[in-house]
Amino acid sequence: MSIRQPRILPRILLSPPHVSGREHAYLEDAIHSGWIAPIGPQVDAFEQEMADYTGSKGALALSSGTAAIHLALRLAGVSQGDYVICSTLTFVASANPILYLGATPVFVDSEPETWNMCPLAFQRACLDLNDRGILPKAAVVVNLYGQSADMEPIVEIANRYGIVLIEDAAESLGAFYHGKASGTWGRFGIYSFNGNKIITTSGGGMLVSDDTDALDQARFWSTQARDTAPHYQHSEMGYNYRLSNLLAAIGRGQLELLEEKVERRRYISQVYSDRLGSIPGLHFMPEAPNCRSTRWLSALTIDEEIAGFSANQLLKCLEFNNIEARPVWKPLHLQPLFENAFYYPYMEGHSVSDQLFTKGVCLPSGSSLSDDDLVRVMDAIESCIQNR
Repeated sequence: MSIRQPRILPRILLSPPHVSGREHAYLEDAIHSGWIAPIGPQVDAFEQEMADYTGSKGALALSSGTAAIHLALRLAGVSQGDYVICSTLTFVASANPILYLGATPVFVDSEPETWNMCPLAFQRACLDLNDRGILPKAAVVVNLYGQSADMEPIVEIANRYGIVLIEDAAESLGAFYHGKASGTWGRFGIYSFNGNKIITTSGGGMLVSDDTDALDQARFWSTQARDTAPHYQHSEMGYNYRLSNLLAAIGRGQLELLEEKVERRRYISQVYSDRLGSIPGLHFMPEAPNCRSTRWLSALTIDEEIAGFSANQLLKCLEFNNIEARPVWKPLHLQPLFENAFYYPYMEGHSVSDQLFTKGVCLPSGSSLSDDDLVRVMDAIESCIQNR
């Protein structure tokens, strides 16, 4: 693939924060009230609004989505020596909290239909682990790139084996599966408000559940597990995991426009698909039946033998044009950190996540992406193809 020197243009980012202006009023209120600590009325309101949006009975605002996974695993009773099943095609933050608790992760492959945890591979993992005398305490199911996993069979399998299901919906706030919000199918659901997510508080996360007693326990742990006493007294280990009142104020302004952000990302994905989807060898991430994906990132795979170029070549070409794009997540079972972990592929000899990593590309998808920049990305891709 040959590359021409492009005219220098501003950089197009993959998924930058999109600030609407509605955040200002909530921030001003928080500052004028004097509540700038990790508690306050903005935190309380943000939690209630998130619970209302997702249809959960309760929500707990935290410093990150990783903190939410950590607390959910502890609520599930995970401790030293336990095993926890986890999607392999995800960011390392989905699995690191398993290690925090001294437990061992077991990775399960994706399915082609959703790119998320394969129910059949999940069942096979449960059967095999059971035969080995291992009963996993919990499972972390990741909803990748804004799309829910096929949760109905996964929930049924988890219930059959007594596994606590934790839904990592860090990338899928605003997605729905059979009319129910992503992140609400398991006992616990988590969201991320990192700077690149569909709504952001610059950094933060949320734990949701219908088990409000469990959320109360997590709230206690998240504030250093301080006992009720006139002095500082601690009977359990706690963490400094609460979201600040100022960041919650930003989150409230962001949440008001969540639906608009989802629609914009879905529009961007559709434009990519309409213009580029007929190029031989290019295949966009499917949207599963009975689901609404947020299309947090527009992702596609490239069959090099058919297309005549590879995913890596396209990434280099886009970078040369000052356009940020990324490979699909490197599966966790391929990471040096987890080199000895159990792994259950889609089927014997065929790992879907390995192929997605090798062939996958994530395109600029932010809800603030202008129509002109969207065209510029597609022009660059077609130029790369024509000059290969």
